Amino acid sequence: MEFFLPDEPATLKLGARLAEICPAGSTIYLHGELGTGKTTLVRGFLQALGHKDKVKSPTYTIVEPYELKQGKRVYHFDLYRLSDAEELEYMGIRDYLDEESFCLVEWPERGEGILPAANLEIYLDYRENGRQARLLINGQDIDHILSALHGYYG
Repeated sequence: MEFFLPDEPATLKLGARLAEICPAGSTIYLHGELGTGKTTLVRGFLQALGHKDKVKSPTYTIVEPYELKQGKRVYHFDLYRLSDAEELEYMGIRDYLDEESFCLVEWPERGEGILPAANLEIYLDYRENGRQARLLINGQDIDHILSALHGYYG
């Protein structure tokens, strides 16, 4: 499934829609070059769940935790500066993975072999004056997510 995102509001809208339809416990991988909108998409996701403050990429801290309304937890990972996937084990990656928390992971290829499989992978690429988003959905919720996104964007 692919979408053209002409501007930042469109990227925020996609992130918000994903927050509405992805089940708790989802792991979402965000692929793309620097500046393609990965953190913007995460901001839309968080805002849809009630986060009002600034959202920054956790490039230096590796993970930024968010405790939101109704006990929802989101962990935003940025693995760009990770030198070895084993570092995730040392930081206690398994403590962040549970059936109630969302994990959004930028640069997931740097955690290969340690990270769990993604329920959803989003590839963001430059296209004309905007971005192209390609979504790969894995798991049992594929039909639900596809129909919810098609109705929203299609």
